[in-house]
Amino acid sequence: MDFDQLVTFLEVARQRSFSRAGEKVFRSQSAVSAQIRQLEQEYGDRLLDRSGKTVKLTPAGQIFYDYALRLKTLRDESLVAVADHGQTPRGTLMVGANEATCLYVLPEVFGDYCRHYPEVQISIYRSFTYKIVEKLENGFLEVGVLSLPIQSPSLKVQPIFRDRLMLMVHPTNPLAKMKSADISEVVKYPLLLPKTGHTRRILDKLFRDYSSELRIRMELPSIGMIKSFVAADLGISLISESFAQHEVDSGKVKLVELEGAELFRELGLAYRRDRTLSVAAKAFINTSRKLATHPKKT
Repeated sequence: MDFDQLVTFLEVARQRSFSRAGEKVFRSQSAVSAQIRQLEQEYGDRLLDRSGKTVKLTPAGQIFYDYALRLKTLRDESLVAVADHGQTPRGTLMVGANEATCLYVLPEVFGDYCRHYPEVQISIYRSFTYKIVEKLENGFLEVGVLSLPIQSPSLKVQPIFRDRLMLMVHPTNPLAKMKSADISEVVKYPLLLPKTGHTRRILDKLFRDYSSELRIRMELPSIGMIKSFVAADLGISLISESFAQHEVDSGKVKLVELEGAELFRELGLAYRRDRTLSVAAKAFINTSRKLATHPKKT
């Protein structure tokens, strides 16, 4: 067995397809099939079930998958350890974060990081928190910046950023004249809500007692769309205070406090407890911690 075969096997198991796995590892489908056959001959058992529409792990394959993952993680850690012997951050750093965090929180962190460590190439995996947790747990990512709280015994989490959730309205909306608004006033207006995510879960809980009065005008896939549509006076929404600072400064929207509701969005750094972090990852963690001690002013 060589590591190319091992990596190919792991990718076939993840993709449940020889052709899609081939695209990921830059090999033809026939080359992928040949590598899997060689592995199965070496281990004397079928590792993958090819009988259905998708490829599945056999019982033997499930056992081998855990070992293969551990072997790959050990290999990756050994490469990092050798590359880091000079203690100068270099190589590629894999960071996971959702879109809003990438757009509104991390640019300043990445800017500072790249100025100090220009030899590091940053690769961003942009997805939902639960998918980033999976990628951290299986070793695909070294560091994630996640919405808290998260539940994962294998991850160490350090809070770095906390931001108020505030009501966002058009400047001509009657609520814009208020310093704070009660939820009973908020539900009188059409709402623009995120389709999914941490903020949506907070809002669903917040409005639970007012479900019969709610008028949800739109469910939107991005913070940028929500801000644009509030600025067009299509409805009101709730947003992290710092995410809308540009629109507030330009007079496109107004932010209003929620009366009787202390709502926050909190971010944390997450990484494997049992993994040896690269020098590049340690430097990123130290750079990101500055958010906790020197939060962005709004």
